[in-house]
Amino acid sequence: MNAALPPIMISSGFLPAGSLVESLIHISNEVASVEKLPFVQFRNISTMIRRVKLLSSLFEDIRETNSPLPPSSILCLTELFSVIQRVKLLIQGCKDGSSLWGLIQTQFLSNQFHVLVKEMGGALDILPLSLLNLSADTREQVELLHRQAKRVDLLVDPRELQRREELLQIMTRNNQKNSGNKGFDDFVKLKEVLNCIGLGSPLEYDEEIKKLEAEAAKQAGTGGLIVVSNINNIISLVTYSKSVIFVDRDKEEIKENFKQRSAFMNRNQDVSSSSQSILSNIPDEFRCPISLDLMKDPVIVASGHTYDRNSIAQWINSGHQTCPKSGQRLIHMALIPNYALKSLVHQWCQDNNVPLIDDSSSSFSKSESSRGKSKLSEKAIDHISATKAAMDAVKMTAEFLVGKIAMGSPEIQRQATYELRILAKTGMGNRRIIAEAGAIPFLVTLLSSTDPKTQENAVTAMLNLSILENNKTLIMSAGSIDSIIDVLESGKTMEARENAAATIFSLSIINDCKVTIGTRPRAFSALVGLLREGTSAGKKDAASALFNLSVYEANKASVVVAGAVPLLVEMLMDDKAGITDDALALLALLLGCSEGLEEIRKSKVLVPLLIDLLRFGSTKGKENSITLLLGLCKDGGEEVARRLLINPRSIPSLQSLSADGSLKARRKADALLRLLNRCCSQSHNPVG
Repeated sequence: MNAALPPIMISSGFLPAGSLVESLIHISNEVASVEKLPFVQFRNISTMIRRVKLLSSLFEDIRETNSPLPPSSILCLTELFSVIQRVKLLIQGCKDGSSLWGLIQTQFLSNQFHVLVKEMGGALDILPLSLLNLSADTREQVELLHRQAKRVDLLVDPRELQRREELLQIMTRNNQKNSGNKGFDDFVKLKEVLNCIGLGSPLEYDEEIKKLEAEAAKQAGTGGLIVVSNINNIISLVTYSKSVIFVDRDKEEIKENFKQRSAFMNRNQDVSSSSQSILSNIPDEFRCPISLDLMKDPVIVASGHTYDRNSIAQWINSGHQTCPKSGQRLIHMALIPNYALKSLVHQWCQDNNVPLIDDSSSSFSKSESSRGKSKLSEKAIDHISATKAAMDAVKMTAEFLVGKIAMGSPEIQRQATYELRILAKTGMGNRRIIAEAGAIPFLVTLLSSTDPKTQENAVTAMLNLSILENNKTLIMSAGSIDSIIDVLESGKTMEARENAAATIFSLSIINDCKVTIGTRPRAFSALVGLLREGTSAGKKDAASALFNLSVYEANKASVVVAGAVPLLVEMLMDDKAGITDDALALLALLLGCSEGLEEIRKSKVLVPLLIDLLRFGSTKGKENSITLLLGLCKDGGEEVARRLLINPRSIPSLQSLSADGSLKARRKADALLRLLNRCCSQSHNPVG
């Protein structure tokens, strides 16, 4: 169902009066002849059709008079044609689209009908009834319609609002994975909601599922990840409801097969035939499209389709980048848990006495049963048990928090992102589990949050997750870089901006990320801005990110163009900034491009600063200082060489470094001394 009405293009010139009236009669009859009105928006649609029928009488009277129309009436009729055309599209969208999704959007759709009625009244404002030869009945009907349209109120069916709230409550409870009697109560309420919107047969359920899948596919890849998650939640609910209501009445046989299976297991006999019997009764909607087995851990991929986590992970890890079901290229590789379907699968398993056996836990139980051979093996198994329990706890927590981010209120999202931020702060295992729980796409969405704390927590959680190598690729694949740069440029808090810079530093460790970020010039400008405005830690993060990006040759010029060089030189004079070594390292790197060399040579204060740093700088600072001086003196740097020779501290500092510096510093100091000797040779006054 369209989220908004498409604009209707009307020619700047008017249709001939006869053609315009005929077009109005034709489109009015199309609207008036709509049959089988949808249950959702029924009152708005039926009222709108009645209004269009009244207008149809007006158009037919005008055609019968067959007299010239005044200009104002032609303008009115043209506007009415536009309005009725959009009425037709809106009604058709309500008929063809998903009824459940229409129920979720009931207020939005009701507002669209209200806007169209108001536009209809506005068009009738300029209709010169006194100049038209109309019957008394038609005139009276049009005047009545005009008055009603002018004072009409927004009509939102209270019954639809009630059903909408019930549906949202069911979705929320399923997302929280409630079970037991509450799950049964939800099913009863869900069945009532589905009946109220006209779903009564298997075919109608199938049609509704197809419409929801089409809506999910339309939303996938457009940034509407939360919307896709909500639609998949609804699909899961409808699918489960259908399986419960219309499944073949063979539960007793399933239970008997399960009893036989349990008896065989107790006697350590073969249970393969019983397992096959149980598996054969799994609803198709609960089977993974890849393995055709019951989905124990259903996840949603970027295309909007759902698979079992193990199956789709193997598919992706084998090098595929497309959705197995649709063939659509996946814009990111994040696997978003389908909480609603997982809850419904568990509910179905409980209702049908089908055990959900986790392969990993099963294999662990086998290893555990072999305990007792020695104290050493007991300790090893206890350690494995504790580790597995800890990982399971992290997984449960991560999935719970991602669910809160996906479906929660702004306050809940703020708290959940903070908890994820803390959880991702320690341990590579935690970072892997959080990413597998599908957190990354949702965190990307929250980077644009208007709540300062939510944005800060989201970007910091992203920073913590990016420490894990595999997560860097997932973060980039989720289309996050532009959102991270937005936070870097204009984040709600300084901490958010600084952590965005640290995230770029972390991501840019990977060469492909250097290239991708390098195609966005505003990233360099934003980092230079933070270098100017940030705290000491923020300036260090910005300098480190710029250094990493400058390792890729093509990015060096972009850093220079962004104005980094004068600022870096200024940082060398600011002891409080605490980034002298970082600034020197970046300047030494920028020296490697012609734009950087030219910009650095423009500085009048740099050479004296570097001479002082040769004496008082850190080991790394001395190495970068001598690298800069040597580079500035080479290839036409006679002016810099003369300034070095004039400074009384330069030669002693170089000689001291040549004798006592690090291997790299000694080598470069010797090279610079030889270069200065050549400069002095003409005056027969060598140095050394």
